Amino acid sequence: MTRTLSAALLMTAVVAGIVIAGLSVQRDARYQNLVAAGNRALATDHTFAAIEAFSGAIAIKDDSMVAYLRRGEAYRKRGEPESAIRDFRAASRIDRNAVKPAELMGDVEYDLGRFAKAVDAYRRGAAIDDDNGRLQYKLGLALFRSGDAAGAAVPLQRAASLDPRMAEARYALGLSLRHSGQRDEAIQALELAVQVSPALSAAREELAALYAEAGRAPDGVVQLEAIAALEPDRPERQAAVGLAQARAGRTDLAVGVLGRAAERYPDNTVIYVALGRVWFESAERTRDRVGLRKALEALEPFTRGPSPSGEAVALYGRALVLSGELTRGELVLREAASILPVVPDTLLWLADAADRLGHYALVRSALERWAAIAPESDTNLPAVHERIGDLATRLGDPAAAARAWQLAAGPAASAGLLARLAEAELATGDIDAAKAAVARGLDRDPRHPVLLALQRKLQ
Repeated sequence: MTRTLSAALLMTAVVAGIVIAGLSVQRDARYQNLVAAGNRALATDHTFAAIEAFSGAIAIKDDSMVAYLRRGEAYRKRGEPESAIRDFRAASRIDRNAVKPAELMGDVEYDLGRFAKAVDAYRRGAAIDDDNGRLQYKLGLALFRSGDAAGAAVPLQRAASLDPRMAEARYALGLSLRHSGQRDEAIQALELAVQVSPALSAAREELAALYAEAGRAPDGVVQLEAIAALEPDRPERQAAVGLAQARAGRTDLAVGVLGRAAERYPDNTVIYVALGRVWFESAERTRDRVGLRKALEALEPFTRGPSPSGEAVALYGRALVLSGELTRGELVLREAASILPVVPDTLLWLADAADRLGHYALVRSALERWAAIAPESDTNLPAVHERIGDLATRLGDPAAAARAWQLAAGPAASAGLLARLAEAELATGDIDAAKAAVARGLDRDPRHPVLLALQRKLQ
């Protein structure tokens, strides 16, 4: 009896084991079939079906890194980035040694413009696989876009050393070095990028700009000519070559390049505006009336119509002023200043024309607009602010004059400017500010008569 019972129990256990093993095999087969179905759907861009299949796989095996990863890719392709990030994060938690989830999470954050978060994700991936050149490149690019140009150089150099044929890494390295103030090193990186990938126009364009900054205009022209040869159907490339030739002092060559381009593209605004600029800038230097006439002829057709070129209108107006048509030139420059985005030179040219006509309110307005859009590093800013203050005083606006002179009165401000600032502060009733300006002025020139008089008056 006992022996019979034991045999029965053993048989039951064996059967149960067989059943459980069979169920496990079925579950594994079902899981594999769902993953395969999801992969097929994802490959054919059937993202909804892919998500359904991978979700079914996760329901069977909730610790499947692959299923979470692939579903995240489906969500990303479907345009649901937050769901994609959630799945990539889950995949990364399941397998902390997997690089792909961290990389894809960084890709999504980068696409969303959340560059600091992209940096964090790429760094996690790079910590797992430091020899992954692609990941080092992405980390460097995200650092650069987040504003850390100096920090970006390290992973970008690493990417370039890991994969010497990765021209994009050398190009990005050149950008980061340039923004870090390392111009010579940036040139070297971009030269290597062009050697690796001669068709990389973006690197050649950046290299041409750096050559120009370094006083190597002929080298810059070579790069622009290479770009024009690579992209023969883009007339703006021919325009860039012509303008570079002109900046290098080769006006005849510039006119030749642009003239041939104009024959090929007779209705192209960019070519004719570039040609007009070359004639204009050459004539402006030499006061050549024939050159001014040629500039006017090239530019005039592109100043009409419902959408005229702001640059063409501005150059046309300036050429009119230099030709002696002051009133008409000012009117044209006013029109150019109303076309957005305004070319900064337009406002300075308008201020000059208006000043010669005695339209001081217009001069002040044009200069204030120029100062608002000029980069803080522009060395002309203090002088422009000083002139705005002078105009505000002439127009009876001491408060505006004080504001402008405050902006002009940097560490190198003259005693005369500080005296004018003190007078404007006093006129607005700001006694403390007037005293501070007087004190600064007397530190610079202890015998300045106006400042001494103001000091006595303030006491």
